[in-house]
Amino acid sequence: MSMSKTMRQLRHEAEALLARRELWDGAVPEPVRALIQDLAAVEEPEIDFKRIVDAIDEGIFITDKNGYVLYVNPSYSCNTGVPESDVLHRYVRDIIADGVFSGGSTVPVLQSKKKVYRLSTTYRSDPPRMGYTAGVPIFDKTGELEQVVVTSRPIRNLMQLRDEFPQFLSKAKSIAENEIQILQEAAPAQEGSLQWNAPQMEQVHKLICRTAPTDATILLTGESGVGKEVVADEIYRLSKRWDKPFVKVNCAAIPANLLESELFGYERGAFSGAGAKGKKGLMELAHRGTLLLDEIGELPMDLQAKLLRVIQSKEIRRVGGTQDIPLDIRYIAATNRNLKQCVAEGTFRQDLYYRLRVIPIDIPPLRERRADIGPLCKYFAQRFNERYHTEYTFTDRELALLEGYSWPGNVRELENVIEYFTICRTGTQSADEPMLRSLLDADGGQSAAGSDAGGMASALENLEKHLIEDALMRSKNLRDAGKLLNISAPTLSRKIKQYHIDYPRSK
Repeated sequence: MSMSKTMRQLRHEAEALLARRELWDGAVPEPVRALIQDLAAVEEPEIDFKRIVDAIDEGIFITDKNGYVLYVNPSYSCNTGVPESDVLHRYVRDIIADGVFSGGSTVPVLQSKKKVYRLSTTYRSDPPRMGYTAGVPIFDKTGELEQVVVTSRPIRNLMQLRDEFPQFLSKAKSIAENEIQILQEAAPAQEGSLQWNAPQMEQVHKLICRTAPTDATILLTGESGVGKEVVADEIYRLSKRWDKPFVKVNCAAIPANLLESELFGYERGAFSGAGAKGKKGLMELAHRGTLLLDEIGELPMDLQAKLLRVIQSKEIRRVGGTQDIPLDIRYIAATNRNLKQCVAEGTFRQDLYYRLRVIPIDIPPLRERRADIGPLCKYFAQRFNERYHTEYTFTDRELALLEGYSWPGNVRELENVIEYFTICRTGTQSADEPMLRSLLDADGGQSAAGSDAGGMASALENLEKHLIEDALMRSKNLRDAGKLLNISAPTLSRKIKQYHIDYPRSK
């Protein structure tokens, strides 16, 4: 915009000189006329960027380097229910403290100086509105942070895309007909992903180190969430195939009627809807590498026979094909089921069981290796501190609580609890310890395996209700209680109604 103004000024000055020259002697050199014409051609119409930003559907929220709000567009107020007057010319941290909204991308961008994506909830409407935000740092010429620009869109708008998703998925499949969504690692996994301190895991690690460099088939067993995939990653990292494909297949996640074509691939015209060029299967993609068959106990009986043939013959035949394709694959299978019992019940082939169980590795549940809880807590806390740009270490009392819990969901539950606690902690021991107790007792002392998100939400609600009741008992009125909780009186009044707290003075 400044460039077009400069060109416009130059043209006007040139035209003025031209007029004076014509008045003087009537002779204007041709090069001067040509220059004026060029300047007129270069001039661009002025663009009113503010008018454009005011008109777009996404919410725009701009602050300076200190979090002082410089601008919000009309769509921000329309999408969030937050009037411009509640946020404009205020500091973001003050706005959050007043209970206008929670979450958002502005503060994380100010802290990290990197692009950030976050959810945000605003409380100026009933019910509150949730949105998806993207924050971008703007730097000056010296590389210093100058402004933060956050765009947002309501979750309800994103949910409207559900109706169009099947059509989008169909087009994506036609474009990427021969591609498949897999996890393929071309480099070794990061060291330190497998954490242990207990003697039982020391024995497991010794077995991993001894068998990983071989091509022997390994069967990993253990309860859900004990870390079978992490052990598989460690085997892959220490193997001679660490620089070759590592393909992971969850046998329970792929529908049974699609699993055969996904595993073995298909030739063109093999069945109705098959791609015109055919398709490589997951096993072909794992050629010369490693294939993890997770949840192997869920494999249908007919596919068990075909898998046994592939492992024995080291060759595969695509669905609808007539030629055998040689394969060189190192197999790792994993399950949380008792395959020996499945064999006895007739739901798993005995010959396949013994073919997979060349090197059996059983991973004990977390409750049987409590010495691992402390190192795992510190490992996950460090990881989430780096991810969310926080600095937090567990107190001795908090570690004691974590180590005393039974962890029915094993390492996966522990990881999710620590991530939740890292994000939602207040930094005040009197509040954080009850929160942690509430998380661990979210469903009667036995947290759901695999981390029940509903249980965690309920735990947070119970904690918030408890904190509000405690503040009300120690305060003379809503305003004083709000100051203790660092929220506004209207927000506190709304939460009292939300949690059905008996407080006559709020009526």
